[in-house]
Amino acid sequence: MLKPVFFFFPQKGDGVLSSHEFDQGRKKDGLLKSPSSSHLAYGILDIPPWYLCIFLGIQHFLTALGGLVAVPLILAKDLCLQHDPLTQSYLISTIFFVSGICTLLQVFLGIRLPILQGGTFAFLAPSLAMLSLPTWKCPTWTLNASQVNTSSPEFTEEWQKRIRELQGAVMVASCVQMLVGFSGLIGFLMRFIGPLTIAPTISLVALPLFDSAGEDAGIHWGIAATTIFLIVLFSQYLKNIAVPMPVYGREKKCHTSKFYLFQVFPVLLGLCISWLLCFVLTITDALPSAPTAYGYLARTDTKGNVLSQAPWFRFPYPGQWGLPTVSLAGVFGIIAGVISSMVESIGDYYACARLVGAPPPPKHAINRGIGIEGLGCLLAGAWGTGNGTTSYSENVGVLGITRVGSRMVIVTAGCVLLLMGIFGKIGAAFATIPTPVIGGMFLVMFGVITAVGISNLQYVDLNSSRNLFIFGFSIFCGLAIPNWVNKNPERLHTGILQLDQVIQVLLTTSMFVGGLLGFLLDNTIPGSLEERGLLAWNQVQEESEDTTKALEVYSLPWGIGTRFCTSSCAQYLPFWPGEGKVEVSQLSLCPWDSSGERPWSPTDTRM
Repeated sequence: MLKPVFFFFPQKGDGVLSSHEFDQGRKKDGLLKSPSSSHLAYGILDIPPWYLCIFLGIQHFLTALGGLVAVPLILAKDLCLQHDPLTQSYLISTIFFVSGICTLLQVFLGIRLPILQGGTFAFLAPSLAMLSLPTWKCPTWTLNASQVNTSSPEFTEEWQKRIRELQGAVMVASCVQMLVGFSGLIGFLMRFIGPLTIAPTISLVALPLFDSAGEDAGIHWGIAATTIFLIVLFSQYLKNIAVPMPVYGREKKCHTSKFYLFQVFPVLLGLCISWLLCFVLTITDALPSAPTAYGYLARTDTKGNVLSQAPWFRFPYPGQWGLPTVSLAGVFGIIAGVISSMVESIGDYYACARLVGAPPPPKHAINRGIGIEGLGCLLAGAWGTGNGTTSYSENVGVLGITRVGSRMVIVTAGCVLLLMGIFGKIGAAFATIPTPVIGGMFLVMFGVITAVGISNLQYVDLNSSRNLFIFGFSIFCGLAIPNWVNKNPERLHTGILQLDQVIQVLLTTSMFVGGLLGFLLDNTIPGSLEERGLLAWNQVQEESEDTTKALEVYSLPWGIGTRFCTSSCAQYLPFWPGEGKVEVSQLSLCPWDSSGERPWSPTDTRM
């Protein structure tokens, strides 16, 4: 078994953490338990030394880097920005900055677990569907680099009016998420959402993007294939190879320690090496210099002026692209993304709690976490990232690798994101990544996201023809229906323009179509709770027995709700902590036994 030993923090005892022992400590009576604090270098309430917080915070930033950079780069083409890397760099800096703000809000006022916040792929499908409407399709002249003057007022208005439309849709949809979170409705909704709804929804977040990723990779398949090979090599074949690294510790001072470099930074290493390869091929003129030749966009000098044009420091601010606009089509589409994002975030909350040795999150913490994520989406819309925010699953995985679950590390990561957002040259550097390198990264990332969605089927009975039909039919229709609507938009005609746009955006959003079909079929076709996977699904959510520890971890900071603001009226708020509350941390408000009946328990949640 793998035994991670990381140079980022001093190990306890003999300096070796056994993954086998860790897993054994988490299993008891066949159920997955939270790891004890003895298996962690730093628990959720511990505060590591400041220099370790900085190193670990930078590591979390680098882990989230691929997802953070990918979102604005995917949106760039439909925002008419494919030939304006300087504006792309502004979007990247803005998403860094807003992600830092949202991370700090989530750690201090939200779920209070060490979870990083960042851009979400769940919003991409409805955003691209909205931008594909005839009203928002890019003019032909913006697709030709020779005709684009990025400093002209006409071009600036073309891309800004599109991102303002996205801003307005995200801001209105975020209010729905805040309502669902702060009102406690999320618990009620989760009673009807099981693995057969979540699996097609998450799988269809990435599947429809194959065309965009393939086009970028097709700029130069050799470079794209090299990027894919390197990422797969580092993440799958070399992940167990430890690299000796110099380290300074309090006890041994200067010495070497083994660090699983390839396991922690496979995407970053793959991007950097492919980027360097493109640079070498550019200076040796191995890549064509004619703009119309195949492989020209693999050159590193096609965007070389971005670094010189970008300011050293740029402070993003709300409304920097103008006053947001709102349309019904955009709002309904983004709401579909909000639902998918909420479901995924709840899974991240439970996974994070297990990895850092914390009790499963009580309902008031989950409600608060979802509400704060909605607030984060509102801020992302106001700042103009063109996207929302959500919890990052990749960084939850880092907690399990490093065995450092301290909240202070994520606070540091949030501050690092803020600084990277202000430092304009950072965003500009990532905007110069050659297009085929980006395409190769997208192919790998989208494949992983699809696999994550399918992995939810582990809870259901895959020998059941009922379940196979629901999943297969939902996936197929989630691809077929949007494809037909995109090719035949004129067939959707009700006589009301706004209604036509709403229907078109929803029916061209694959995850909405597939998720809705999965939801309807799973809740209407007869099947036992065990067959549907709801028994195994709910067993993953564990009852929080240690209420004292739960109150310590999930209560608001500075004694809010426990020493201050302890009004009896506040205790009835679904998101408010309190010593007198008895909680059951399950996705379903109603626990079920194997017979399908609902037994009464004195610890059932009182709404």
